[in-house]
Amino acid sequence: MNLKQSLIENQSIRLQQSAKTWQEAIKLAIDPLIESGAVEPRYYDRIIQCIEEMGPYIILAPGLAMPHARPEDGVLRTAFSLVTLTEPVKFSDEDEPIDVLFALAGSDSDKHMAGLMEITQVLDDPDSDTGVDLEKIRRCKTHAEVYAVIDAALNE
Repeated sequence: MNLKQSLIENQSIRLQQSAKTWQEAIKLAIDPLIESGAVEPRYYDRIIQCIEEMGPYIILAPGLAMPHARPEDGVLRTAFSLVTLTEPVKFSDEDEPIDVLFALAGSDSDKHMAGLMEITQVLDDPDSDTGVDLEKIRRCKTHAEVYAVIDAALNE
């Protein structure tokens, strides 16, 4: 399943959301996947547990996190969600604030890696210091705008 198709089928885009903590931000990203039947509720719990044990491994770049856990942690089918926050959250005092979350539920390791590659392609910006352009996602106010960003990135 591709990113855009998954966002549509799972109704899993939440733009300009508010979260007081990183746990709330992750909940915003995982809840649509639970509601759509793509993951079991324990998937959220496992992500939180992994972050508490290993640190914020889900931070991919400044401003960007990809909440995910292993397929056996409650993934029923591969799916994505997207959340943008009005105010960034921090995982710790040392970590960059996060305001864009692309959640990934990969039903196996191949789908997990394919999902990561597609998100990377959508956000790729060779001209930025981090290689990632989150502004195009941050500016989106509607689902249609998100789909247009994805289409433009994947058709370059």
